[in-house]
Amino acid sequence: MKTSIPSPSEIDRQWHVIDAQDAALGRLATTAAHILMGKHKPSYTPFLDTGDHVVVINADKVRLTGRKEDQKLYRRHSGYPGGLTETQARIVRQARPTRMVEEAVQGMLPKTKLGKQMYRKLNVYAGPKHPHQAQKPVAMEPAKVG
Repeated sequence: MKTSIPSPSEIDRQWHVIDAQDAALGRLATTAAHILMGKHKPSYTPFLDTGDHVVVINADKVRLTGRKEDQKLYRRHSGYPGGLTETQARIVRQARPTRMVEEAVQGMLPKTKLGKQMYRKLNVYAGPKHPHQAQKPVAMEPAKVG
């Protein structure tokens, strides 16, 4: 039996919408990364981008468990000596609410050119509206805490 490797023309890309309202951040990011990599498809190939597009709405209403709202820090560096900036999750949610979801999903994707290609298929919006109605996205539920 031969292993079939899909060619770029054979890869069927669908669009999925995930509502982040009251969803735990980590579980939401796991679901999104799983779809972006294409692991939900029988044609999954580790060295090819066979994944689908993901649209996350209501990113400003994502839930952080425990005391992460105050204790979780988002770090960025300017590139200059002493240029490390640390920001609490509460402040990041107010300033740029999509950043929390984007960084969580990006951290679960491969750290290669292929991972960057997968990350480009992620669209995150703070509110309930998104401009991707023409692609006829399918609604999905993030993994539930159970």
